[in-house]
Amino acid sequence: MSSIKGKDPAEGSSSRSRRQDPHPPAAPLNRYELQKRRDWNTFCQFLKNQRPPVAMARCNSSHVLDFLRYLDQFGKTKVHSQGCAFFGQPQPPGPCTCPLKQAWGSLDALIGRLRAAYEENNGSPETNPFASGAIRMHLREVRESQAKARGVPYKKKKKKKKNVQIKDLTDPSSS
Repeated sequence: MSSIKGKDPAEGSSSRSRRQDPHPPAAPLNRYELQKRRDWNTFCQFLKNQRPPVAMARCNSSHVLDFLRYLDQFGKTKVHSQGCAFFGQPQPPGPCTCPLKQAWGSLDALIGRLRAAYEENNGSPETNPFASGAIRMHLREVRESQAKARGVPYKKKKKKKKNVQIKDLTDPSSS
């Protein structure tokens, strides 16, 4: 036991240990926040590796499209080309030489995280390159081409209408 009563030996006697830390430990990040940070760092590294390097202030939708095309080389989704014998078949009977690409859902989620990260890193929503029409169009084209290649048409889920009954405030008997 310590010779100083009431103190933990690891705490010591410095006055700093008694003061409140101005930067308390941050709460641990959840999976989404960790992935968003990794995605942001990967995109920033991609911009630095461009020749010449691109500053975030100069980043536009063409840089984002280049990044998405770059990521295709790490994809795991088989996307059959139109000349492939298995084009349009949901369950191809054998292997083919068609490329692996990033799945549309993965790209869509990535763009959502990067869009949020851009604004969290002091980017203006008006200049957000991840929110541009060119990116939305690219994602739509990827979704449609992958659906055709698999022979599974993409159908947007329709939102269910809520049956909400609103009381007639003018009718005293409805209260």
